[in-house]
Amino acid sequence: MSDPLLAQCGRCQTLPSKVEQTGQLFLWPPLGHSLGKLVAFMRGSGLEHQLRPEAQCVVVQLEEGAAGALALRLADVLTREEIRGTRALFKQGTGEPDLTDFPKVGPLQQFLSLSRAGWLVDMLAEQRVTSHFQPIVHANDTRRIFAHEALMRGVEQDGSFVPPSKMMETARGADMLFQLDLAARAAAIREAVRHGLDGALFINFTPTAIYDPAYCLRSTVSVIKDAGLEPRKVVFEVIESDHAQDTRHLRAIIDFYRKAGFLVALDDLGAGHSSLNLIHQLRPDIMKLDMELIRNIHEDEYKASITQKLLEIAQKLNILTVAEGIETLEELRWVRAHGVDYLQGYLIARPQNPPVQSTPHFTG
Repeated sequence: MSDPLLAQCGRCQTLPSKVEQTGQLFLWPPLGHSLGKLVAFMRGSGLEHQLRPEAQCVVVQLEEGAAGALALRLADVLTREEIRGTRALFKQGTGEPDLTDFPKVGPLQQFLSLSRAGWLVDMLAEQRVTSHFQPIVHANDTRRIFAHEALMRGVEQDGSFVPPSKMMETARGADMLFQLDLAARAAAIREAVRHGLDGALFINFTPTAIYDPAYCLRSTVSVIKDAGLEPRKVVFEVIESDHAQDTRHLRAIIDFYRKAGFLVALDDLGAGHSSLNLIHQLRPDIMKLDMELIRNIHEDEYKASITQKLLEIAQKLNILTVAEGIETLEELRWVRAHGVDYLQGYLIARPQNPPVQSTPHFTG
């Protein structure tokens, strides 16, 4: 059965064609010198090709399954800048490009990445993206679950799991963040409903995977309402390490979520990319303190001082706080003593599906 959230989004639902079929690869290098290097490589390799000098183009005939090997060899022939500047179009069959192919022309680097991303195309097409859930508990009573964070996982055909880092890295290179982000949101909602989660639900989203919030997110809002989830119990979590450089765009996304009644969390505060400016620009309902800031905080006066100030700011602005990555009792005791609201980490529970329904009690 197809997922209704995926079915409502045209741009994000359209998957790129896998480059494993027989077809033609059109290459437009940035310089005549680069064109010469390509032609020399093609002649030396014995690959069937055509040189079209008037268009500064090389057309390579690819047999089924040959794209991956060619991608590896091209990475050795051209410099990184030449690869970045070369435009590429893969077209199945033997026909010439037409106007419908124009939007498919992209950087050669994208083609190289896509040639190695067939497994992700299949995973998304077959809806083999799911969620594991990690509980977020009350700091003053770790037996009380405040929320579950939905964490993306891919599922191989043999049932094994693919880590999100591998999925994200591949999606970035192949320009598939839009499709992956939508699939992750859909999986989070679907699995939360399937397990009947009562508390708040934290859903991660990637700002750069959203063109226009009014268009790209309306299906998400609709499906959440149809699922009967209370908006105030849904928290959209900005992935801090992937903040959009365009702050106005990010603010528009946040405003859209807020108007729909959802809460907003700022993730990984204190990580390398974070900025205090994001607090006043986004004005989040919840701030999540990065696990690297929390790690051994009881032994590091620098981390302790920074975290204490962040907690003071949050308390003054009525922003709820979550300490991520709690792994030891000492870390738990420190953040609890300094007024954090909620805790999350392996000491409490690891991400899993089905989600945990009870958590241990830690005193002191």
